[in-house]
Amino acid sequence: MKKILTLLLAFGLLSSAVPVFAAEEPQAEPVPAWAYGELADAYAMGLVGDEIYTDHGKPVTQEQLNKMTNVAADKLALLGVEQRSGAGSVVIDTTRGGVLNALYMEALPYAFAGVDAGPIEFLSGLGVVHGDGDSLALDRPCTLLEAASFANRMILALYDQCNAGSLGLLWKAEGNGNTLYLLGSIHTDRGNLYPFHKQLRDIITSAELAAFELDFNDQAGIDEFTAMQTYSDGTTLKDHISGALYQEVVEALASVGMSETEVSRFKPWALSNSFTALSMLDETSSDNAMAIDLYVNAKATNAGAPIEGVETYAFQGGIFDSLSAEYQEYYLAMTLAMFQGGDAEGLDEASQAALEAQNAIVGEWMDQWKARDIAGFANAYPKDAMMSADSDELNRKLFEGRDPNMVAWADRYLKQTGSHTGLLTVGAGHMVGGTGIVQGLKDLGYAVEAVPVP
Repeated sequence: MKKILTLLLAFGLLSSAVPVFAAEEPQAEPVPAWAYGELADAYAMGLVGDEIYTDHGKPVTQEQLNKMTNVAADKLALLGVEQRSGAGSVVIDTTRGGVLNALYMEALPYAFAGVDAGPIEFLSGLGVVHGDGDSLALDRPCTLLEAASFANRMILALYDQCNAGSLGLLWKAEGNGNTLYLLGSIHTDRGNLYPFHKQLRDIITSAELAAFELDFNDQAGIDEFTAMQTYSDGTTLKDHISGALYQEVVEALASVGMSETEVSRFKPWALSNSFTALSMLDETSSDNAMAIDLYVNAKATNAGAPIEGVETYAFQGGIFDSLSAEYQEYYLAMTLAMFQGGDAEGLDEASQAALEAQNAIVGEWMDQWKARDIAGFANAYPKDAMMSADSDELNRKLFEGRDPNMVAWADRYLKQTGSHTGLLTVGAGHMVGGTGIVQGLKDLGYAVEAVPVP
C-alpha cells in the first residue's frame, strides 16, 4: 500500500507529467480578444476542443451544438435545482437565435429565477448574449466561438446564481502590505471538477502574478523536458526493461494510438507518468482532461497576468531521470497495473488491494478539493507519515528539499516593496504538513488562513 500511495502522492506534488502522446498545438488565426475570458472555462468543461483554435470563426455545426447542449445539460443537472414540468416548443437551428433557444431548453426544466420569461429575455438577463447596440443579430449564423461563449456564460451564470462550483484548497497569506493566495492543485481532471466557483475564478483573474511549479508557457523548458523523456544514446526501451513488460507496455499504449516504434523511444519513467495520468481519469473527466493547474494557467494568462515558475522543467525531469534503472522498471510495472485496473500478474495481495482502492482515494481527494475541505484533505493525504517512514527512492525525491524552496519563493513575494496580490498554485501536497508552505509561512511570522467558503 505504501508504494502505491507514493505513486498517488505524486499527483499532489508534481506538475511535469507532459503526456508522451500529447498532440501538437494547432496552427490558427488568433482568437478575438473579446473571447479571451471565455476560452479556459469553455475548454475545461468540454464545450469545445482544439477545433476552437482553428475553426472559431466558422458557423457552428449541429453536431457541435449538440455537444454543447449535452455538456450544459450535465452541468445544470448537478446543481440540484428543483425540477418542474415545463416544456418549450422553440425552433432550434444554428443561427444565433437558434443556439440561444437550444441552450435555453436545457435550463427550462429547472426552477431558475426568471426562466419563464422566455429564451432571449432569460439569457439576456444572465448576460449570456450582448447586442451591438441596435440588435442581437438573432437571424445571423452563429459562429463556433459565439456558441461556445453563449454556453459557457449560461453555465457560469447559473452556477453563480446557485453559489455553486469547485472551491479549491485555498489559503491567503498576508505580510508587508502584500497578499499571496495559495492554491493547492491535484494534477488531474475528474469528479465533475469544472466549473470553478466564482470566488476562485475572480481570485485567478485578479492576480497580478500567477506562479506555478513550472512556467507552462515556457516552450524552451517544455522542449527540454520532452527531450529528457527519450533515449539519445542509441538504445530503446526494449534494452532497459524485461521482454515481458515491454510487450505489455506496447500492447497497452496501442489502445491510445501509439505504435511500437513510438513507444520504444521513451524512457520507463516517461511512460509511467503517462500511465498514471491516464489512470486518474474517469467517466466524469472532461473530453479535454484539463488538469487544475493548466486551467489556472490558461485563465490567468488570458487575463493578462505574468506567469512564473518556481521550479524548472529540467529540475522536475531530473527527479525521474535520476531514478535507478531497477526502480524505473518497477515504477513502469506498477503504473501499468494502475492503468489496467490492477490486472497485472505477479502483484502481491497488498498491492492488489491498494490498486483497487486507487479510485476511492483520488475520488476522496477531489471531493475535498471541490468543497475546500482543507482539514479533510490534510488528514487523507499522508504526507507526514510517508516522510517519517522508510522512504523509497521516488518518495525521497518527491518530498525532500522542495517544500523549503517554495516557502522561500513565497517569502520573497511577500517581502517585496509595495502592495501586491499574487497567486501561487502548486501541488496540494506542498501546502500541507509540517514542512508545507502554509506552515512554513506561519513559522516566518506571516498571517495565513484558509479563505472562507462563500
